[in-house]
Amino acid sequence: MSVIQGRDLREHRAAGPLLGAVLILHGGREQSHELMRPYRLAVVRMRLLAWSVRRRLTHEGMAVWTLRFTLRGWNGNEMSPVADARWALAEIASRADGPLPIVIVGHSMGGRTAMRVADAPDVNGVVGLAPWLPAGEPVDALRGRALHIAHGSADRVTDPRLSAAFADRARAVASVVGYERVAGDGHALLRHPRQWSRIVVQASLQMLGTSG
Repeated sequence: MSVIQGRDLREHRAAGPLLGAVLILHGGREQSHELMRPYRLAVVRMRLLAWSVRRRLTHEGMAVWTLRFTLRGWNGNEMSPVADARWALAEIASRADGPLPIVIVGHSMGGRTAMRVADAPDVNGVVGLAPWLPAGEPVDALRGRALHIAHGSADRVTDPRLSAAFADRARAVASVVGYERVAGDGHALLRHPRQWSRIVVQASLQMLGTSG
């Protein structure tokens, strides 16, 4: 299997006319060149999230896409998932009849990836779920975009304080910034799944021009 064959992009189609798209990105590891397999919990977690939000979003004319990255890791300066995410955004845009507003939803490493590719032409905003945002993570790609970050207060894998600091820095460039704390939840988003789904739906619809 070639490396490119590791990535996979899937769609839940909009019900009725297509008005926008939501691209959901899963997490991974800081370092790993292992191919990302579909059974990994990081992938399954975001496929389940997509399943839980698809009915509301597709009813509102939004296609819901999930991307499986080629590799499990970020891998330092390689930023391995970034190329996959840019490819996916181009694919989504190419399948629309005209300009299509897109919201990127990313968990953990997927959240960091989303922040890096927010400068793609059709992106309206980014929703970060327990994102991995090291100190000094750049905010420039969010210029003119909307940003909403949600982080569990009990997360021991990624740091909610760093997410809050990133949100504060992003206010200088983003069109609008929101940050919320999900009390008692950890990195896996398991304790309050309905709340996480509600966050994704409401933020996505607002960023795509629907009140939510």
